[in-house]
Amino acid sequence: MRILVAPDKFKGSLSAKDVALSIKRGIKKVLPESETILCPMADGGEGTVEALVTATGGEIVPVQAMGPLGEPVDAHFGILPGAHNLPPTTCVIEMAAASGLRLISENKRNPMLTTTYGTGELIKAALDHGCREIIIGIGDSATTDGGMGMAQALGAKFLDSAGRKLGLGCGRLLKKVAKIDASCLDPRLEGTDVLVASDVDNPLCGPHGAAYVYGPQKGATPGMVEELDRGLAHYAEIIQKDLGKDVRDIPGSGAAGGLGAGLIAFLDARVRPGVELIMEAIGLEERMRGADLAITGEGKMDAQTIRGKTPIGVAKLAAGMGIPAIAIVGQVGSGVEAVYERGITGVFPLMDVASSLGEAMTDTARLIEIVAERALKSLEEGGR
Repeated sequence: MRILVAPDKFKGSLSAKDVALSIKRGIKKVLPESETILCPMADGGEGTVEALVTATGGEIVPVQAMGPLGEPVDAHFGILPGAHNLPPTTCVIEMAAASGLRLISENKRNPMLTTTYGTGELIKAALDHGCREIIIGIGDSATTDGGMGMAQALGAKFLDSAGRKLGLGCGRLLKKVAKIDASCLDPRLEGTDVLVASDVDNPLCGPHGAAYVYGPQKGATPGMVEELDRGLAHYAEIIQKDLGKDVRDIPGSGAAGGLGAGLIAFLDARVRPGVELIMEAIGLEERMRGADLAITGEGKMDAQTIRGKTPIGVAKLAAGMGIPAIAIVGQVGSGVEAVYERGITGVFPLMDVASSLGEAMTDTARLIEIVAERALKSLEEGGR
């Protein structure tokens, strides 16, 4: 039996690579002679660099950048060789490395104050490295600044109604932007192709936008959410006036607190579903060909999964090739039923064997192995 294993990370617990290895151990207990093809995945969030560098034999470049609250952090980006039709000067950046939620303790999270300036520094470092094709994964952010900080790091200026230059870009300053001066943007961006790998398709503003959907998990109170949404709407108006780009309703523009919109506006980036972009970059279709089963997974499977997360991308590809796809997940949430309409044929949560959520979060590798073994046994019995 040939089994393709293509999970995402279990956020806060295990990397995609370690999830895949744990699934393999469970498979081998049931089918020791099976061939397992491990393809750790990502969809634009944390783990995107690791997934692409691992799949293509690239290299990690360490960089010090500004963190989401202005402090220095040790970040990185990846250089990819010309594998799977990628140009040899391609680099991959994940904004979470410099501007991610994991970089801030829970009691300090506040999207009114956080900035994407460090993400701009990573882009600049990639340009310094000679990269002219940049893939930017924009999941797992701590920010809601519309990419204002990122643009500042690359030379853009933001002025208030009195013509004064605004400080470090953050959510609370969005409403104060009266003019954008992009004349001093790094000139190397002109000849650089930027692809945004987004794990969600939310617009910039409104009830399905950056502030309302993702603001609370970044520490926003209801009052902050309303202020941030108004700020993003105002920011979009200034972008349209000064840069001539209407970013408000573009799918994915609301990703990473509006960084998607900022990348479109300032870097002329193209937004693509992250899982599709990464599947192409690692040659997942070729690796899946001839498989009897695909196993994917993520930390929590719920209604958000169908909006561009890894399991649906893997399942859609598998379904098109007539291959059943199951998901091993940490836990399930509201709306999980929708995944069965999009190619997933079975969902196996760790919470079925864990005594508590705490155990599922801390003993993840062992529990994944147990659940993978159980899943394979149930499939074997069902096929008899």
